[in-house]
Amino acid sequence: MADEKVLEAQKWVNTTYGNVSGYVECPEDGVTGWATMYSLIMGLQHELGISPVVANFGDGTLSKVAALGAIGIGWDNNENIVKIIRHGLFCKGYWGGDTNVVSFDSVAASSVDQIKGNMGISQDGGVVQPKVLKAILNMDAYVVVAGGTEKVRSIQQWLNERYWQKSTFSIGPTDGNFSRDVQQALMKAVQIEIGIPEGQATGNFGSGTQAGLKANPVGPGSSGVLMQLFSAACVFNEPVASSLEEDQRTHFTDAWDSDIDGWIRGFQKFSALTDSAGNVSGLGDYATWAQLLVSMGDPDRTVTASDTAYTITPSRGQRMYADGYRYVGRYVNESSSGGGSKMLEEGELADIFAAGLRVFPIFQDNARDYADFNWSNGYAHGQWAHDQAVHFGFNRGTIIYFAVDYDATDADMPKVIEYFQGVASGLASRGKRYTYGVYGSRNVCAQVTNETYAAFSFVSGMSWGFSGNLGFPLPGNWSFNQIKEFQVTNGSDTFWLDADAHRKGSDEGQKSVNQPTSPADGFVSYISGLYDLANAYGEGNPNQLVMEYIRHKLYGDWQWRILIGDPDQGFIDYAEEHGASIMAEFTDPFSGIALGTEHLMATCNAHFVKPQPSDPGAVNVGDVGGWGGDLFTFYGEWRRDSESYSSGYTYCTEKLGKIGVNSTFSFSDLVEDADGYLLARKVHDGATIVEAVRDQYTGTGGAKRFQNYYSDRFGGSVAQSAALAREMLLTDEEPIAAGRTALFKKYAGALSIGPGALPSDKLNEFCQGFAEVLAGHVQVE
Repeated sequence: MADEKVLEAQKWVNTTYGNVSGYVECPEDGVTGWATMYSLIMGLQHELGISPVVANFGDGTLSKVAALGAIGIGWDNNENIVKIIRHGLFCKGYWGGDTNVVSFDSVAASSVDQIKGNMGISQDGGVVQPKVLKAILNMDAYVVVAGGTEKVRSIQQWLNERYWQKSTFSIGPTDGNFSRDVQQALMKAVQIEIGIPEGQATGNFGSGTQAGLKANPVGPGSSGVLMQLFSAACVFNEPVASSLEEDQRTHFTDAWDSDIDGWIRGFQKFSALTDSAGNVSGLGDYATWAQLLVSMGDPDRTVTASDTAYTITPSRGQRMYADGYRYVGRYVNESSSGGGSKMLEEGELADIFAAGLRVFPIFQDNARDYADFNWSNGYAHGQWAHDQAVHFGFNRGTIIYFAVDYDATDADMPKVIEYFQGVASGLASRGKRYTYGVYGSRNVCAQVTNETYAAFSFVSGMSWGFSGNLGFPLPGNWSFNQIKEFQVTNGSDTFWLDADAHRKGSDEGQKSVNQPTSPADGFVSYISGLYDLANAYGEGNPNQLVMEYIRHKLYGDWQWRILIGDPDQGFIDYAEEHGASIMAEFTDPFSGIALGTEHLMATCNAHFVKPQPSDPGAVNVGDVGGWGGDLFTFYGEWRRDSESYSSGYTYCTEKLGKIGVNSTFSFSDLVEDADGYLLARKVHDGATIVEAVRDQYTGTGGAKRFQNYYSDRFGGSVAQSAALAREMLLTDEEPIAAGRTALFKKYAGALSIGPGALPSDKLNEFCQGFAEVLAGHVQVE
C-alpha cells in the first residue's frame, strides 16, 4: 500500500536532484525500498559536495557528514539536508515533522531519539551523528519483523550499544533476525575483545583472530563480555536440529551456566566436533568458537570425509585411508561445456572400495551462474545423473548431490529451487531409484531443503565469505561440510583434495556398487534380524521399530514427522551399534522386479500408525504414506506434461503402474503401496512383522496382492476407487492438504492448475484412469 509521506519524499528527491550527475531516480510509488533510500543518499552527497553521486553511503560520505558537526535541535546550516533527514525518517516509519521547517526541530529530534532507542543506543536529545544518519538512510529495521525474535533483538541492541562508535562498526539492524550484517558485527566485537586493534577489526577470520580465540576459551566459571559474545554466538546458531533434546535452544548470558553447557554439548555433537570415540569436550574451545563464527569452523581439524576432482588411484586411496579419510565424493559426469575432466574413471570405484573408502556421488554441469538454474535444466540433469549412476552401478537409494557452485543470493533462490524441483521430477521419471542432495552454501542448502525436501546437504563451508554462509546456521540435514582445500603429496604424485566434515548417522555413502538384489528369503531373514534387535532393545513396539528403522533415512524428514511421527532415534543408534544397516531392495518372487524396502516400509509404517478409516469413502494420513502420496506426485507429473497429454485418463493408462515405463507412480511403487498396506493390516491383526513379511513373500500372500489391496482398501469397485482418488486430491484436511501442496510443488515444475482449479470433468477422467489401471492389475492376477 502506498504511503503518502513516502510518495512525497520520492517526488521531492527526484525533482530536486534529477539533473545531478550520477543521480538515479527512484520510483514514485509510495513504497519504501532501496531505490528510494539510494536516491536520498545521492541527494545528501550532492549537498555535501560529492560529484558524481553514487548509490552508496560509504566512508567518504560518512566523513563529509562528520565535518558538518553535530546535527541537533536548531541546526539549520543546510535546509535540504534537514529535509533529507525528515524524509528518511518518514521512509523508516517514523514521524519526520513538517518538511517546510528549515531547521532541525524538536519534532524530528524526538523521532531520532525513538529510533535510537529501538537501535539500542543512548538517547541524547535526538542528535544525528554520522552513523545514525547512515542508519536512517538504509533499509534495516529496528523493530522485530516477521521471523524475528526478541531474544535475537536484545543481542543486536547490546552489540549496537557497546560497539557502534568503534571505527569499523556500523549501527546494525535490530529486527530479531540473524543475518550477514549481524554475523559481521559479532565477529568484529569478538576481535576487539580478544585484543585485536580496533582499526583491524574487519570481521575476517584471519590468523590473528584464530590465535586470539585459541588463547581465550570459555567454560565453567567463565563470565564477562567474552562470555556474552560466546552465548550470543550460541543463540545465533540455534536450534540444534539433531540433538537428543528436540529443538534445543539456549539464552544470552554473561556467565557459563547449565543451560549453555547442555546446549554446547548438543551443538558439538550435531556439528561433528567429537573425538574418535564420539565424545565432545563440552567447552568453548577454539574448535567450538570457530564453528559458531564461520561456516568451515576450524579448517585444520581432523575429519574423515573428502571430495575431489582427481582420480583416486590405488596409491592415492591407500594414502587417504592412512590419513584417516573414510569417504570421498566423486563426480558422475563431465560438464557439458568445458570444466575439465572430473568424472569417475572406469574401474576407479573398485580402487576406492579396495582402499577401504566409501563414495558419495556428485553431479555438476556448470552450475556456477544464475542462468544455469531453471526447471528444464534440473529435469534433464536429474535424468542424466540417474543414467550415469546406473552406468557406474550405484545401488538403489544412493544420494546424488547436485551442485550450486556460486554465491546464490535470496534473489536467486526461486530459480535455484525451481531447478531442484526439476531434479526431483527427472529422477522420479526414471523410477525413483536414486534420491538427491544439495551442494551449496548454508542458505542454499537450507532453502532447497525447505522447499524441495532434499534428503541431505553437502555444505560448501570453506567458501566462508559467501553471503549464503554468513548469518545462517548449519542446516539440520547436513551430511558433509567442505572445510579446506589442500594439496596432497604422495611420493612423487600430487593431487588436490577437499577436506569434509561428516555427520554420523547422515549419508554414509556407498561401500560397493552393483549390489545384487537379495531374494525374498534374504529379506525375510533381514527383517527377522532387525526384529530380534528391536526386542532386545526393550522399548516400544518391535514391529513399528523395524518399520521406522528401514524408512528413517529417505522417509524421515519433517513431512514424515508431521504425518506419522519421528522414528525412534534410540533404536536406530542401538541397531547400528549392533551392525544393522538398511537393505535397500530385494526381488519380489511374484513379479520378478526389485522392490525398494524404504518406500515399502514407509508405506507400511504409515498404514500401521494411521489405520484405514472406518468410513469406506474417507481418506487419511496413512493413505498419504502410500498410494495417496504417489497419486499426488503422479498428478503433478501429468500437469507438467499436460501440453502433450491433455487427457488425464490417457496419461494414467499409459504411464501409471506400468512395467518398464518410468514415472513417479511406477509398477514397483504400486506393488510397494499394496504390500505396505497389506503388511500393516496383518500386523494389526496380530502377526509380527516377520510373520507378515514371510507370508507375503515366501507364502501365498503376494500371489493375490492386487486383489486383496483392491478389495480391502478400495471396496473392490472402480467407482469407489475413483471417488477415493478424487477425495485424496481435493480434501482440505490437514496435514493431507499441506503434503499434497508440497509434493505438487516438488514434481510438477511450473504447476499452473491444482486439482481444485481443474475442470471437474478433466479431474474425473484422471481419477477414472487411476481406478481402471488398479482394477486392471486385479484382472491380470
